[in-house]
Amino acid sequence: MAKKAKRIFLCQECGYMSQKYLGRCPNCGAWSTLVEEVVRDEKEQRGARVSLSGERSKPMKLEEVEYRETPRVATDMEEFNRVLGGGVVPGSLVLIGGDPGIGKSTLLLQVSKQLSEHGTVLYVSGEESAYQIKLRSERLSEEENDFYLYAETNMNDIRMEIERMEPEFVVIDSIQTMLLPDIDSIPGTVSQIRSITAELLQLAKSNDIAIFIVGHVTKEGNIAGPRMLEHMVDTVLYFEGERSNSFRILRAVKNRFGSTNEIGIFDMHTQGLVEVTNPSEVFLEERLANATGSAVVAALEGTRPILVEIQALVSPTLFGNAKRTTTGIDYNRASLIMAVLEKRVGLLLQNQDAYLKSAGGVKLVEPAIDLAVAVAIASSYKEKGTQETDCFIGEIGLTGEIRRVTRIEQRVHEAEKLGFKRIFVPKNNAQSVQNVKNVEIIPVSTISEVVEKVFR
Repeated sequence: MAKKAKRIFLCQECGYMSQKYLGRCPNCGAWSTLVEEVVRDEKEQRGARVSLSGERSKPMKLEEVEYRETPRVATDMEEFNRVLGGGVVPGSLVLIGGDPGIGKSTLLLQVSKQLSEHGTVLYVSGEESAYQIKLRSERLSEEENDFYLYAETNMNDIRMEIERMEPEFVVIDSIQTMLLPDIDSIPGTVSQIRSITAELLQLAKSNDIAIFIVGHVTKEGNIAGPRMLEHMVDTVLYFEGERSNSFRILRAVKNRFGSTNEIGIFDMHTQGLVEVTNPSEVFLEERLANATGSAVVAALEGTRPILVEIQALVSPTLFGNAKRTTTGIDYNRASLIMAVLEKRVGLLLQNQDAYLKSAGGVKLVEPAIDLAVAVAIASSYKEKGTQETDCFIGEIGLTGEIRRVTRIEQRVHEAEKLGFKRIFVPKNNAQSVQNVKNVEIIPVSTISEVVEKVFR
């Protein structure tokens, strides 16, 4: 007698399992996300990892493992290589997420063309036909793209083609459209995504195939599907940007082979994505001279220092409660800095609406931006502009002290390269700055001292 299939309810947001339907997920709190799915018996699951040559994995002593130096495969896009940690690692599983239409497929088409010079590339598309991809490829480049297209969603057929072709690189566009027929659920559900990712992980690790997976992003900004998906892969990249702005930011939030929080910046053109080799100059090119509410910070994104303009607009509120709005800056951090300015410097901000943003759409999360945010707020409140060649670096404590930051030399040299003449740095960092000739380093210890020196 055939064993009855086990049916459970799975949350499509977090992967929580329940024996009965619930309107609200007890784990993540999302409503109407539990979907009935069939769970396969463990005996039906695939066994040990098997390579394309038929060799099965087995336990080995650490000293018996043969060391093989596998150099990274570098593309022609230095920004893409930087985010990955120096290039594509053979056998890695890379997840690229982003909003619809942001340019994920465009990026991977260009990368596939460049990787085809180093090995066989199989581009699997579940969203577009081979003809549609061909049209896009011709628009992006006049050169012939020497890689294989495969418009298919059945994971069993895709695995058979991978076993037949034995490619060095595989692109899956996108994971939400792939289907494993053995699982009784529609594409994009938790069971499908989890099982297909496990198949791809097995293929990548057993055969040294670098696999790129495209993942859609939910309205909350997370990759659709359970968070388990991000834990299974080696690298997670987010492709960010605004549709009204041509600049795109590729950000690494997880990387087993390189630095996290590394970013690469691209400019979207009709011919595809073009690298931005000097992002600091791009972010500052439209800055107005002697404008109030403006300050520049040398922020650190991964290993790269970037000069970004912080803008603030402070105006009297027309209602009882003052409004606070931030773009690219953490809301709680901005509120904290305004409280310090009111308590330690004496700026009456409780009846002022405040609007803050980082110019260019880049998201700033590190503490070193505190001083620039404070100066921009004070500048708008006092209606006094900062000098165009001033740069501000430092973290602000609750007692108003300016605390030291990391890699101060790299930040200062980046500011010096773009012509800044005065740089305000924490007093405890000043001695670390050397080999600077054309810049005046101003050590500061409190926020009140900075406000006095800038607006005297």
